[in-house]
Amino acid sequence: MQVNSLTDLFIHSLSDIYSAEKQLSRALLKLSREASNSELSDAFKKHYEETQGQIERIDQLVEAEPEMKIKRMKCHAMEGLIDEANEVIDATEKGSVRDAALIAAAQKVEHYEIASYGTLCTLASQLGLKNAQKLLSATLDEEKTTDSLLTQIATSTINQKAEVE
Repeated sequence: MQVNSLTDLFIHSLSDIYSAEKQLSRALLKLSREASNSELSDAFKKHYEETQGQIERIDQLVEAEPEMKIKRMKCHAMEGLIDEANEVIDATEKGSVRDAALIAAAQKVEHYEIASYGTLCTLASQLGLKNAQKLLSATLDEEKTTDSLLTQIATSTINQKAEVE
């Protein structure tokens, strides 16, 4: 996609994160199955549900803004982050070490999403897209909450157990 304006950049970035969310929704259920800690598994399931809602928000945004047409593209960054998570699964036995590694992989994803949604919020604001900014900001808040939850799970139990395994 040729990017010649701020609007083009917004559409490109929105298309990229849309692809990222679709890829992530497929990966989260696998992460949930691969986690041995039930709290972590439940956090991945919860984020799967949130991700479905985040995809719906992007759909709402596109429906409300007729000039915003998402382009078909693949988010290569998310593809790489998911590949890294799969490598972690292949390289570890089920247990606390794998759980710690899954959290690390998931937080890389969250940080990518936080950066992406933060940029999209700024672009939407600058373009005067108030509804889009509101929808994207809600998703940004969810991503930050998920990141904090993963940190809490890691530091409260999993990392300590992984250290002694």
